[in-house]
Amino acid sequence: MPAPPRVLSVAGSDSGGGAGIQADLKTMLALGVHGMSVVTAVTAQDSTGVHGYWELPTEAVDAQLAAVLDDIGVDAVKTGMLASSAIVAVTADRLAGVAAPIVVDPVCVSKHGDALLVPEAVEAIVALLLPLATVVTPNLAEVTRLTGLVIDDSAGQRRAADALLALGPAWVLVKGGHLVGDAVDLLTDGDTVVELRAPRLDHAHTHGTGCTLASAIASYLAIGATVPEAVRSAKDYVTGAIAAGFPLGAGIGPVDHGWRQR
Repeated sequence: MPAPPRVLSVAGSDSGGGAGIQADLKTMLALGVHGMSVVTAVTAQDSTGVHGYWELPTEAVDAQLAAVLDDIGVDAVKTGMLASSAIVAVTADRLAGVAAPIVVDPVCVSKHGDALLVPEAVEAIVALLLPLATVVTPNLAEVTRLTGLVIDDSAGQRRAADALLALGPAWVLVKGGHLVGDAVDLLTDGDTVVELRAPRLDHAHTHGTGCTLASAIASYLAIGATVPEAVRSAKDYVTGAIAAGFPLGAGIGPVDHGWRQR
């Protein structure tokens, strides 16, 4: 029996299981691909916030990347929390030799507003990682960190997308979850423009949405979908996961990665 498509997540660990590596691997299993992980940092995290995080040494990150890429190989890669400029640099150096699609989720802060990236690492992501990206998936706060633009309406999403495309990625998905009204995401490569619209769900339990969306896009790309097909399918999956999100602990509960199987 042939192996399923291989998808690698390069991201931080979430001890609460709702985001990070844990969310990525759950998403990959749900979508029928083989998930693999390179852990960049360990967080002490629960439903109320991030109480601390500890970066792994860059040599540990590099060794994990080498182990997976050299022996097993990948059909797609997703990056998430990279924590520091040194980790961004070693990740970009390894991924520069990868022919598979790369989805960059430029994680800067947690759902609760806790910082997950030191300021100088943003410059490293812009200079080293975005030029390698098949798709970059920022929310509006991350757009501001990457470009300096403050976006508060749908017209601003296109300006943001153009600014991000100038930094080198092939496609940009500007997420509109923080705008008023329907949740409308804008996907473009500069020529093709796709609006992905979903009803806004009145739901408190949304921990892990960004990680889940990016890893779902990577999973569908590994299966062979085009970028617009992968993003549309990933948004459908995440919308269902948000709708099925459940309470856990005293704060924000996670989306339900296994909603299709329940």
